[in-house]
Amino acid sequence: MRIKVNVTLYHVVFMASNALAGFMEQGFRLGLTGTPGTGKTTVAEKLGGSGIAVDSVVSLAEKHGCLGELDPNDDARPVDIESLFSKLSEEWGSGPGPQVVIEGHLSHLLPVDGFVLLRCSPDELRKRLVERGYSEEKTIANVEWELLGGAWNEINPNLPIIEFDTSKKPPDAVVGGIVDWISDGFKPESPSSAIDWIERGLV
Repeated sequence: MRIKVNVTLYHVVFMASNALAGFMEQGFRLGLTGTPGTGKTTVAEKLGGSGIAVDSVVSLAEKHGCLGELDPNDDARPVDIESLFSKLSEEWGSGPGPQVVIEGHLSHLLPVDGFVLLRCSPDELRKRLVERGYSEEKTIANVEWELLGGAWNEINPNLPIIEFDTSKKPPDAVVGGIVDWISDGFKPESPSSAIDWIERGLV
């Protein structure tokens, strides 16, 4: 039997385990956010293989009784984000936190210590959402949100943040960038300028 090894991912995981060895002694909670379709789930799964604990907004909401019933119009279960924020603030404020990345397009609205923001060009995002089977209305809403800056409109500017364009960058490269940022103590604390699709002419 032949075994195919993903050499790139192995390299990222190996480097991550060494780079994070010292810094991981300190607790942190990072929100992995971005418009649906930017690659959060894939990146979160690969981060989990690098030795970083990964959770999700949905699992936290379900655990704390903040997840509603399935909305047939949206095909999603709504999260009571205000209630979840309140409950997590109380729970997490009781002592040092673990090292965890929380995945979800609402994760930047939780009481986290910093953010990883994934972006994607409007044209590529549309293709991904159509492939997912999103309705035209839902696709347009998400593409417009991304075009206008996405989560940048709601993020706390006083916390560390790093931004990645996932339009063409492979998930392994994004994971490597996140690991480097964490191991460097979240430096730089913010990008020199946010991605602006309108400025780039990608509309």
